[in-house]
Amino acid sequence: MTSDSYDYVIVGGGTAGSVVATRLKEGHPSLSILIIEAGPDVSGRADVLDGTQWARLLRGDLDWGDLTVPQTHLHGRVLPNFSGKSLGGSSAINAGGWTRGEKENYDIWAQLVKDSRWSYEGLLPYFRKTETYWDPNGDSTVHGFDGPIKMEAAVNRQYPLREKVKDAWAAVGALYKRDMNDGNPIGLGELIENRVNGVRHIASSAYGLKDVEVLTETLVKRVIVTEKDGSKVATAVELVDGRILAARREIIVSAGTYRSPQILMLSGLGPQKELQQHGIEAILDLPDVGRHLQDHFSVNQWWKLKEPEKGLSVGSPVFNNPAHFKGLPLDFIATQSVPKEGLLKALSTDKEANPELHPVALQRGHIEVYILYLARNQEDPVIIPDGTHITTSTMCMLPTSRGSIQLKDANPETMPLIDPNYLATETDRYVLREGLRKTHQVLRETEAGQQFVISEAVGEGGQQVSADSTDEELNDLIRRRLGTMFHPAGSVSMGKVVDSELRVKGVDRLRVVDASVIPVPIAGHIQNCVYALAEQAANMIIGSP
Repeated sequence: MTSDSYDYVIVGGGTAGSVVATRLKEGHPSLSILIIEAGPDVSGRADVLDGTQWARLLRGDLDWGDLTVPQTHLHGRVLPNFSGKSLGGSSAINAGGWTRGEKENYDIWAQLVKDSRWSYEGLLPYFRKTETYWDPNGDSTVHGFDGPIKMEAAVNRQYPLREKVKDAWAAVGALYKRDMNDGNPIGLGELIENRVNGVRHIASSAYGLKDVEVLTETLVKRVIVTEKDGSKVATAVELVDGRILAARREIIVSAGTYRSPQILMLSGLGPQKELQQHGIEAILDLPDVGRHLQDHFSVNQWWKLKEPEKGLSVGSPVFNNPAHFKGLPLDFIATQSVPKEGLLKALSTDKEANPELHPVALQRGHIEVYILYLARNQEDPVIIPDGTHITTSTMCMLPTSRGSIQLKDANPETMPLIDPNYLATETDRYVLREGLRKTHQVLRETEAGQQFVISEAVGEGGQQVSADSTDEELNDLIRRRLGTMFHPAGSVSMGKVVDSELRVKGVDRLRVVDASVIPVPIAGHIQNCVYALAEQAANMIIGSP
């Protein structure tokens, strides 16, 4: 440390924090910028750079190790919710999926906050700015070709099931499209990952953080907010070790969906009654801090292969092409709609006032399915990765369930109470049921699917999904199997807690920039959205007086 005062102090050096810090320094070279990151610098760690090893990083030293509270609608199950604890944040441990979602997702966001800068067209320049698109023949009006985040597709890995999987999806109307990141992902798109030749692109390394001061393995206790001329002003941050670091211009909280609301509440900014319960002085009653939590969730299934001796899945001795191991072992991501009539009925069951006008009814990317050429499961059923099975994951991409982040106590080192409230609505249950039926149809009711899958693998006493499965049978499967896709957002929602320039309402010189501000579900893997969000945020801050 060379100073106790900076122009900008950024709390959190994850995906968004790395982008904002780098761009602010580029825009204001003479200003001092500090990132405070709870985790270490991992730019030289081989296990992190090898993007294919992401699953081994979960529950490790670079993961906060978060758990949900027992989930009411999942038989009381407690689910792990991974998030990155290092410079680069979750970009250092995630699976690398690079999908934008649907144009309508962003347009609904913009309408909600009454600011067209958050529409798809408003964010498009920032989507383009952040990426070096994988296909040199891609549409330059939609994609960027010289951004810091490089990517690749699975198209050249020559997985042996590629054409059969494509044919099976085509048989149910999911037609192939080479570019699923053009704002209209409906169909069968190429898997795109933010890595090149298997090497992960970490936000902090890709953006560089040139001339940004970085303080790693340092935990922030709170933001200090003082009164000045009748206004509340964020002036400094206090670290757990007692040090105080002042910000002359702004403090930017980029600690992620779970910890940004925790830091705000520890700073006296949040639901007044909750703060008082923990002996925290309520500087400003902001009842929506920690509320409106949303997350994508999925159900995995495993399928027995018809001819495993042909080397169709990881674990087979003849599944040995080196290219197969340069990324996730899958070819495509299918994005699909669910039947409108059933969706409107489910929304009515949830007592939504105008089902026809509900955002989930105005969008199409309800489910996402991928077929993974790898199978592993510890129980119900036990599956070992020996090349005899594959996995499907069926995801709810536009959830209507909302949860919360609350304080367990006033200790910043204590994990907050994370309650995603998974599967709280009939709409979410309906969407997943229809997704499971579609997945079964692809693999067991099409000629192409029957050519490579014999049956679904289920545990002892388990029941296979079929065309005749009842809603309650599928609901039971969902409750037992549902897991998170690690895409939490919304806990410091734009329009509720921050304004459309990401400024905390009622507090000067304090912003939040990360996934916690995203107010609506995005039908994509949200890191792509977070990069664009952070690029736009940096542009807004640079343009501020």
